[in-house]
Amino acid sequence: MKAIFLPYVSIADMLTQTFGPDCEVVLHDLSDPEHSVVYVSNGAVTGRRPGDSFDQLVRQVILSDERQGDYAANYYFTAPNGKRIRSSTVLLRDADGRLEGAMCINLDTTRLTQQIAYLQSFLPDRPEPKQPPQSEHISVMIENLMDNILSGCDVQSLSREERIAKVRFMDEKGVFLMKGSIEKAAEKLGVNKVTIYSYLDEARGKRG
Repeated sequence: MKAIFLPYVSIADMLTQTFGPDCEVVLHDLSDPEHSVVYVSNGAVTGRRPGDSFDQLVRQVILSDERQGDYAANYYFTAPNGKRIRSSTVLLRDADGRLEGAMCINLDTTRLTQQIAYLQSFLPDRPEPKQPPQSEHISVMIENLMDNILSGCDVQSLSREERIAKVRFMDEKGVFLMKGSIEKAAEKLGVNKVTIYSYLDEARGKRG
């Protein structure tokens, strides 16, 4: 674990002890996106383990119109184990301001959100959600994430299957939700955007 994350280990343990067994705290090192989880306090909430990857970071934090500076508070998602999770995430930066990691606080609110859903069934439909904001600041974070995903490999020597695997991972993590990210991925992989769309089709099972 990098030194930048060490102070957050005690904070993670303090938070789970404060909020009890329904609270989980996860530390992510984004220099290794495919295995970003470096520490989990009370992983029983979502089943997260060190060596796992992130799931909600791009969709719910970086691209969120609810993000306040470097944090997004109180967004919801359903964990693989079926639990309804209320989560807050703060982005962690190095001394130069580069995005290095994230600390996520996850609260199991399954029973509460079931009750809320029942009450909301009597209310009018919600308006369509806003489109995620696009800014130069967000673009830099997504580009850094792409660089980390491609880090350690010679892009020119990647096979087609390896390129598709990288594109699949970016797609699964929400990287392509940002406007212009297809073109950026094409540039970094040394192909045109039509090729990226072809890779996406295969990654999503739309082609053979």
